Amino acid sequence: MEINKIRNDFPILQREMSGHPMIYLDNSATTLKPQPVIDAVVHYYTYLGANAHRGDYEMSAQVDAAFEGARDTAQKFINAKYREEVAFTSGSSEGLNEIALMLIDQVLKDGDGVLTDQAEHASSVLPWFKAKKDLDIEYIPLDEEGKITIDNFKKVLTPNIKVVCVAQISNVLGFEAPIKEMAKLCHENGTIIIVDGAQSAPHMKIDVQDLDVDFFVLSAHKLCGPTGIGIMYGKKKYFDALEPVFYGGESNARFYKDGTVTLKKSPLKFESGTQPIEGAIGMAAAMKYVSSIGFDDIHAHEVALKKHLLEALADCDHVKIYNANARCGIVTFNVYDHGKMIPAQDVASFLNTRGIAVRSGTHCAKLLPEVINAFGTVRASFYIYNTFEEVDALAAGLKEATLEKCINIFF
Repeated sequence: MEINKIRNDFPILQREMSGHPMIYLDNSATTLKPQPVIDAVVHYYTYLGANAHRGDYEMSAQVDAAFEGARDTAQKFINAKYREEVAFTSGSSEGLNEIALMLIDQVLKDGDGVLTDQAEHASSVLPWFKAKKDLDIEYIPLDEEGKITIDNFKKVLTPNIKVVCVAQISNVLGFEAPIKEMAKLCHENGTIIIVDGAQSAPHMKIDVQDLDVDFFVLSAHKLCGPTGIGIMYGKKKYFDALEPVFYGGESNARFYKDGTVTLKKSPLKFESGTQPIEGAIGMAAAMKYVSSIGFDDIHAHEVALKKHLLEALADCDHVKIYNANARCGIVTFNVYDHGKMIPAQDVASFLNTRGIAVRSGTHCAKLLPEVINAFGTVRASFYIYNTFEEVDALAAGLKEATLEKCINIFF
């Protein structure tokens, strides 16, 4: 990877933060945007600008081509068999909620089991909590490191489990779940498997046909695309059978005074109302951008950065790392001073004074603290534009962090 060439594609990296050159290590929350993505969005607003699908004039037809071209790009990006299996959403959270609501309303019955785990993002858990049916929500036991294993999965995949909802890569610890093996076991059990790909799609090649998952979601903003756009993949047999959650323009072909509604075919029936067209176009540009770099190179770079940080902190007893063995670009940790943990938010604020952006808190995984025995953590997450020099700066900051220094920045 030509890091300097890649960095030159990201104009925001020229800015400062707290009087220092910005070191952005919050990539698991959202990634920065390269010039080709910015250009794609600006081009839509500058030269296109119309709605998709319903205009009988040249510019609208050009929007149609760009919008549906973005769907083709997304289909290729995840290797869906049919383009009709790819629906646009506002992101992973909306997709997970839509899938849950459709299955709860149209497929599941009282007493059916839903299986998730305690490392999950809220979007994989809360929709099932709020179901208007009496579902049996169960959790896959995590091993001592906080990851899913096939052996533990087998123990809880009973005949009563009708849905499994998990992330391919957990967003706090960064462990990869054995999705392909889990999908095989699910289908042997007559179970639907839903996969949150928000943290995996930016870092590894996705092939939904090879994984054989029933549903898959991702967010563009985590792979250098715009915010407010993502995709919801569903196997054709499910997309054809399910009715949408939202209704309005685009989703219906016709409706009558007596309440009769004829829906459009998939995926349009899941895209009620005007979609974020510029977002879809920008997402397609982002997918092409990261794919052009190559996911093997992306993953290798992230792992090398993490290894460099772990080596730099090897003699720092006051930094506790929770996921050293996760082969990813996420490092989740806490900092201690004389045996007492410094609040994660205070550590993040201290690093901010050095121009370093990290994430602190529970990272939307509010069931995980009891697993790792820490209410909050600091998360540094690397991506394609991060450098070894930036990792050195993070390590230097952590070595100097004390409770006094972290608190004094507020006074």
